[in-house]
Amino acid sequence: MKSDLFASENLAQAAVTPGMSLQNAKSVKYNVNGEMLARQGSMVAYRGNLQFERKGQGIGGMLKRAVTGEGLALMSVRGQGEAWFAHQAGNCFVIDFEPGDALTINGRNVLCFDPTLSYEIKMVKGAGMTGGGLFNSLFTGTGKLAVVCDGSPIIIPVTAQAPVYVDTDAVVGWSAALETGLHRSQSVGSMIRGGSGEAVQLMLRGEGFVIVRPSEVTETAASH
Repeated sequence: MKSDLFASENLAQAAVTPGMSLQNAKSVKYNVNGEMLARQGSMVAYRGNLQFERKGQGIGGMLKRAVTGEGLALMSVRGQGEAWFAHQAGNCFVIDFEPGDALTINGRNVLCFDPTLSYEIKMVKGAGMTGGGLFNSLFTGTGKLAVVCDGSPIIIPVTAQAPVYVDTDAVVGWSAALETGLHRSQSVGSMIRGGSGEAVQLMLRGEGFVIVRPSEVTETAASH
């Protein structure tokens, strides 16, 4: 049988190194030898002796997910084998954490990660329910984290002299050391008269960077 479908870049090769790697721009391959963690529902294929188990977040985590829809619903993958992960054909990126690194990532953008990384669901300081009730995941430690993004991400440097304002539906993540707050760009009267609706943005200031997706469409809306 012959087809471009069977081009070498589309073929899954036997694993040669442990852990996480990009299968292609839209999926991540994980050579499991022990345990790893992934977003629930993100596994698209596997081979070998692997067990999948839902991982609880505790009552607080469940509440945050119910309120915002942006928390982390995780599963653990244990055993020996290979697994492939993807989410709605989004672009995948692998981030390698070194000692001292800390990154805040929106739960909807987390795909999978090494068990050596620590994560904590935190409410974004300065962004209460009026800002969408932003709950994000703070990752620290050493290891690899795979994130997924609708379209090609935009990385914007943040400096003390130039804070950055981002739409809460478009933000993917940011340097954990950045200070956060809310910024109102329009008056209520302007919105009632037919303004753009961009009333509140997340403000980031300090020294670091912010990751933004080129889309304001929420995941819930996109799935309908």
